[in-house]
Amino acid sequence: MADPLLSSAFLTQQLASAESGPNVKSVRTEAEAERVAEEFESFFLSQMVASMFSGLQGADGQFGGGAGEKAFSGLLHEEYAKVFAAQGGIGLADNLKAEILRMQGIELSKEQF
Repeated sequence: MADPLLSSAFLTQQLASAESGPNVKSVRTEAEAERVAEEFESFFLSQMVASMFSGLQGADGQFGGGAGEKAFSGLLHEEYAKVFAAQGGIGLADNLKAEILRMQGIELSKEQF
């Protein structure tokens, strides 16, 4: 039987991470668009990594199970995603950056083409 407190903590964590997603409305420069696009790709990858690891939860989990693992596994997934995104990710950030700039009416620099 699942612990309702842990379930509620998990849901709160997921909600907080969803609400703290990148803010596209504040983008005014190409550098800001790049930062926001990478943040979004990192957020997207974090959700994918969390989903991937949820299928691997055996009797002992990733690190032996327990409350500590449940509390910190989300942070581990976020860090994995940040590293993936910083190393190029899945190519989502480049397309997002171009679309953000187009939506904001900012010209893309010539070196992008």
